[in-house]
Amino acid sequence: MSGEKLKPTFLQSVTPVLVMIFGLALGVGYYKLKVEPIILTSALVAGLIAWRLGYSYKELEVGIIDKISSSLPALMILWVVGLLIGSWMFSGTIPMIIYYGVGIISPKYLVVTAFLICAILSTVTGTSWGSAGTVGVAVMGIAQGLNVDLAATAGAVVAGAYFGDKLSPLSDTTNLAPIAAGSELYEHIRHMLYTTVPATIVAIVVYLFIGSGAASGSDVSASILSLQTELDRVFDFHVILFLPAILVLAGSFLKWPTIPVMLISSFMAVLFGVFLQGFSLKNGLISVMSGFNLNMSGLDGEFSKDMMKLLNRGGVSSVNATTILVICAMGFAGILSVTGMLSVVLHTIMSKVRSQAGVIISTISSCLTVAFVTGSSYLSILVPGEMFKDFYKEKGLAAKNLSRTLEDSGTVVVPLIPWSAAGAYMTATLGVATVEYLPWAVMNYMGIVFAVILAITGIGIAPLKDKKEE
Repeated sequence: MSGEKLKPTFLQSVTPVLVMIFGLALGVGYYKLKVEPIILTSALVAGLIAWRLGYSYKELEVGIIDKISSSLPALMILWVVGLLIGSWMFSGTIPMIIYYGVGIISPKYLVVTAFLICAILSTVTGTSWGSAGTVGVAVMGIAQGLNVDLAATAGAVVAGAYFGDKLSPLSDTTNLAPIAAGSELYEHIRHMLYTTVPATIVAIVVYLFIGSGAASGSDVSASILSLQTELDRVFDFHVILFLPAILVLAGSFLKWPTIPVMLISSFMAVLFGVFLQGFSLKNGLISVMSGFNLNMSGLDGEFSKDMMKLLNRGGVSSVNATTILVICAMGFAGILSVTGMLSVVLHTIMSKVRSQAGVIISTISSCLTVAFVTGSSYLSILVPGEMFKDFYKEKGLAAKNLSRTLEDSGTVVVPLIPWSAAGAYMTATLGVATVEYLPWAVMNYMGIVFAVILAITGIGIAPLKDKKEE
């Protein structure tokens, strides 16, 4: 079908969005279905409406391909991140940081230490679940033995775990937010410091006040010692193993090209795994593609579940699920964009929003709504990101403002929702109900508070200032 195209009405435009929202609420929230089929169903509904408006399949296909193509540079980074994690596990870089990191836990200041060590571990590994499921579990055992408030300790663990999930270049959501907003990974991370640093300071003050009254002592949790013993059995730790991580950090601060730096770091890590750990080159190549596995060490005996959960990960294949979700979401967004449906919905909803602060606060509201409806950190980033991307340009706001807001009100909010997978995991892992640790996950919700303050005051709000950002 070709020729004159009809302009979609508000009802036609909003129908695919409503189908997706209700589909996610019912399908994901109640029936625990996969997200991707629901998004594809919503895309089918949007396609049928587009056909009624006079659009051919070829025209819709072009719109879908354009959207997916725009996300490919960031997806490439995401694939390299999977490769990087697998190689750092193989070399012993991440295990060494874990080994020395868990040793700094102090019973006297357990709550604040729980936050700090989980923040360090999650930043290094890029995983909130792995941090909570290993060091977090050990910290909860110490807290129970010392009669420290378990809800406060669990809240500190969750906040620390999601500190890295929010800021680490190895985290999938940290890579996903720039994809959705159209910003760049490292400028996104730097821009998040405006809200994350003050939120973290508030959290540390609260945890110091709570934990300073805890009993002191020199005993170290048996689980911590067990974890260190297992790590020491598998890896030989050398200071040179810090080099792959130092290279990536240096690349971030010096603004070197992201992918080449990560690839060089991965290559270096594989060589360290072969020459310093004694692993085979074949297993190094397997690690970068399929992920590291402790069985590659060739040691006899079984490893603990915590050890395997923490280290058996990485590889390009580990990001496949996230990649598929992004492609499905971008396909849906491509149909809405090429037909003008997304513009109709947004202009209707945002017609009364006049200020930059209004756009940012509206984004926060949208992220919270999607997070509570779906319980998915991915969707709370992808859906509002695509909806508000053009409005930030219209209001003269740089894309990194949007990506920061998506993280502030999307990623870190999900573990505070009892029916989300993250909330259920944290409750099952730490043994504390979501509603009980929620008040103590200070960093998670204070980021939203500071995001609103910055939006109203204009502090830390970057203007759209060059053609590149357009």
